[in-house]
Amino acid sequence: MMQVVENDRLRNGNREALTALRKKARTTKSSVPSPFESIMKEIGGSGSKTLIQEVCSTCGNHDVTENMWMTFPGTDVFAQVPFHAAHTILEEDQERLEVDLKNLQSIVKEKSLLISEKGALADKISPGTLRSLVTLTDKK
Repeated sequence: MMQVVENDRLRNGNREALTALRKKARTTKSSVPSPFESIMKEIGGSGSKTLIQEVCSTCGNHDVTENMWMTFPGTDVFAQVPFHAAHTILEEDQERLEVDLKNLQSIVKEKSLLISEKGALADKISPGTLRSLVTLTDKK
């Protein structure tokens, strides 16, 4: 259970940091157009010219080389890293934390169901009620 709480704390910290970076870059998750929507105006010229400008959904038009201070996950070390690298590290860590949290939650559900089946919680919660709570699933 402590791992679930710690994981959730880290996940919230990452979410706050990503929100701060998006505010700095003046973007939101949906405000930056896809690369196909950002076709460059100068199509004419040599064949080697790039027709589609890649745009990071977090960076937007922000200077991706601007240095940001951050601590690396699991350490107390501060380092200056480029803006794009900072949010990329946070986004990858956020995805990993989401997967870990789902795995931990499923373990907690399994153990709660096992405890319920043994009758350990029968005086507090009926086995049928606990079983229905443990078997709940999220719909997409």
